[in-house]
Amino acid sequence: MSHWKLFVPAAILLGGFLVCSTASFGKPEYTKQTKKTCTFCHVDQKKSPKELTEAGKYFSEHKSLDGYSGK
Repeated sequence: MSHWKLFVPAAILLGGFLVCSTASFGKPEYTKQTKKTCTFCHVDQKKSPKELTEAGKYFSEHKSLDGYSGK
């Protein structure tokens, strides 16, 4: 019985973390490569992580920000 008192809340907490976490589409390598923050290429990480800024679209096509002249 005492095992259930620990297991049930832990399972509920773990389930909550899994449901509330978001998928990550960017890669840490991109940040290291470009030396820019995520918001430089992505419009809004929480609402629409796949929506890209002009810089993000350029990077997606060219795999580099070399030659990008934006704001």
